[in-house]
Amino acid sequence: MLRGEFEADEQSPAELRSAYDARLGEVIDAVGPETVAERTGVDVDTLSALVDGESPELTLEEAASILATDEDLPDAGSIEAEALDILLLGMSMAVLDVEAVASGIDDAMDPKEIQQKAEGRYPMTLDEYALLHSFIESRR
Repeated sequence: MLRGEFEADEQSPAELRSAYDARLGEVIDAVGPETVAERTGVDVDTLSALVDGESPELTLEEAASILATDEDLPDAGSIEAEALDILLLGMSMAVLDVEAVASGIDDAMDPKEIQQKAEGRYPMTLDEYALLHSFIESRR
């Protein structure tokens, strides 16, 4: 996720989520929680929690909107689309179908849910993204 900045194949989902949170916290700290909240609609308490090293509930869409407040990064839609592309291309390169992914993540999500989320047709939490990203990249 988040523009391919992470070695997902070398990290557990929890470690990967922690790395995502740290990157989001850097952006929030640089831009300012109030400014990020104003631009994204994400609650200031959630943003402050990220800066403080916590891991609040976030969607991939919210994470992308936070990153997009960094003027050096693309818009939120592009960041989210790229993150989803990482999953879909990873599945293709590893020759994984959604049934194999569901089995590999111990059925934490069913195949239909994985497909809908990876295609962007259904919201995905950042925890779900970390789980999928870690598993898919470990199989490439």
